[in-house]
Amino acid sequence: MEDKISRNEFLKSLGFKGASLLAIYCGASTLTSCINEAGDPSGNVGLDFTLDLTDPANSKLNSVGNYLIVNKVVIARVSADQFAAVTQICSHENKSKVIYQGTGFYCTEHGAKYTIEGVGLNSEGKKGIKAYNTQLTGTTLRIFA
Repeated sequence: MEDKISRNEFLKSLGFKGASLLAIYCGASTLTSCINEAGDPSGNVGLDFTLDLTDPANSKLNSVGNYLIVNKVVIARVSADQFAAVTQICSHENKSKVIYQGTGFYCTEHGAKYTIEGVGLNSEGKKGIKAYNTQLTGTTLRIFA
């Protein structure tokens, strides 16, 4: 019987790690896109942006239970003083179908369910999804990794 190891394990056995391992996988010209794909399927590695809640485009977030999708991130107002943000990409089949529904996040494609922290609640969502930090300062909401 033949023992097989993954390409990753083989390269690690040769002493490659970290950025050099990614460079081998991706080639120097596409390193940034590969890091995004490897770290978070939504491409939101190092994500950090703000939303002005006085802007009409963001007004949904002024009411509890509503959500917006910005930069492939689902941002929900879960209570008067709490927001939650997760990747829009479902871990079940990497489709951009995650929405906020009542008390957690839900994928409309196959029914994966997640807590507001991104923890999977059923077999389709068992891998969980990437959750982001949120910080409200006055009327500015910051979403960051």
